[in-house]
Amino acid sequence: MAITTTEIEHLIRDAFPNAKVVVQSDDGHHFAAEVVDESFRGQNRVQQQRAVNAAVKAKLDSGELHAMALTTRAPD
Repeated sequence: MAITTTEIEHLIRDAFPNAKVVVQSDDGHHFAAEVVDESFRGQNRVQQQRAVNAAVKAKLDSGELHAMALTTRAPD
């Protein structure tokens, strides 16, 4: 079963409730997510993206989520 942008957004928001989260997909298989959260302050990009990947790990492991490009940062 395919996953939706809304489902991915909910998974990320569960882990980062105060984040600005935008998830997009052109084809329903490849996704792009932008996550802006204060908890990323002081973390490098790899640490930030690992944290987001942990939030969606079960869907990645099950194959429901195939590919997701991430843009992460702390708020300006």
